[in-house]
Amino acid sequence: MKQDVPANQRKYLTQSARALIAAALSLAMLGACGGGDTSASDEPATLSAMAQVGQKLFADTALSASGQQSCATCHVPGRAYAADDGLPVPMGGPGMDLPGLRNAPSLAYLQFTPAFGFQSDGTPVGGFFRDGRAASLADQAEMPFLTPFEMANASADEVLARLLTRPYLDEFKAVFGPDAVSDGTTALHHIGQALAQFQQEAPSFHPFSSKYDAYLNGRAPLTPRERNGLALFNNPAKGNCAACHVTTPVGGTPALFTDFTYDSVGLPRNWNIAANIDGNALDYVPRNGTWLGEPWHDYFDLGLCGPLRTDLSTRTRLCGAFKVPTLRNIALTAPYFHNGVFDTLEEAVGWYITRDTLPARWYVKADGTPDIPYNDLPVIDVASINVTEVPYIPALAPTLTNSEIADVVRFLCTLTDGFDPDHPSAYPMPSQCESTEASVTAMLAGPARHIPRRAAAQTPSN
Repeated sequence: MKQDVPANQRKYLTQSARALIAAALSLAMLGACGGGDTSASDEPATLSAMAQVGQKLFADTALSASGQQSCATCHVPGRAYAADDGLPVPMGGPGMDLPGLRNAPSLAYLQFTPAFGFQSDGTPVGGFFRDGRAASLADQAEMPFLTPFEMANASADEVLARLLTRPYLDEFKAVFGPDAVSDGTTALHHIGQALAQFQQEAPSFHPFSSKYDAYLNGRAPLTPRERNGLALFNNPAKGNCAACHVTTPVGGTPALFTDFTYDSVGLPRNWNIAANIDGNALDYVPRNGTWLGEPWHDYFDLGLCGPLRTDLSTRTRLCGAFKVPTLRNIALTAPYFHNGVFDTLEEAVGWYITRDTLPARWYVKADGTPDIPYNDLPVIDVASINVTEVPYIPALAPTLTNSEIADVVRFLCTLTDGFDPDHPSAYPMPSQCESTEASVTAMLAGPARHIPRRAAAQTPSN
């Protein structure tokens, strides 16, 4: 029987696993149109009939119980198909007033994800959603329609009833056949297929048009600070970021800045997520914390071992592990991590480097006072946390200086799509990309921002 590999042991891909991923990437590329940096509402006319239906479904709020939410509500084209509301988790439900459980991820480049499975050494890899529980891009696209705090339809038949009122119904039936609307389950399945096809074909989901791509193609230089950030990113004794966020092509596909594996990194608990507040009245929040012990919270998000994913609940050595995301367009997709705990790249990179040397800066209670380290996991599960790799080794001094943290942030910003080598000054760089040693120093000296906003206003900036 295969043994689960602890998440604190590096999950380097085996040669056979890389081959499987390369094959998956090649198949994904066959369905892609490539090139360009367009929006969901401005895709080329070469989309297939199924993808055109998917494009209309993607933006249609009428398919939700509230009549106000579509896929595009939480996955905005101009934000690399991540949310643009600045919230750690999106709002949804019949009245658009129910907070979700996890940060809305970018859908860009998602089509290249391999199916979920375990490598020969037991390392989990692939799958859709942050816990890999959806088997395919189409399966992932279906689920929000029935999630009570998202599009909130009570059943697949309710989705069908809404679909039957839509002006593109005849196009839907022309693609999938007249029986496609014979029952709700069938209709929802085809909705997922159409949405997946749109994401596979539309260039805006996978443009590979960043400054970094232009640099690799010899069409643009990186600045000295960006080059230094890249070197630090790759250096196993410094940032060691490339251990998970691979900077080299796989199977002829440009670097995706993820190896599709999972890691438990010990993130701080985000007290701005309603589900994380003990005693909340949200009836859809699993009360799984009552039997998990210290620190005695009602709810914990344990990633691979639950509670949203249920088939791996007994594999406790996977608790706390979440899928390694792509870093492409990372400067556009704040807030960061599955719980949206950090608002800026400086915070995210700074936390990686000082997690165990500045624990009081990161691990706080809801009132802003110091908390135990790794406070978003039950104490019984902290053994899964990665403490054996640079930069996570607790006894190791910070592996990057504040100036070097700023340079890594500058490099990460070169992964933003939309770079035109002929007009480099028009590159849409977010303001956070002007990171400096001084701004990093000020951030590390300031208070935690992942506490309720009203408490943050009362917390001194030590």
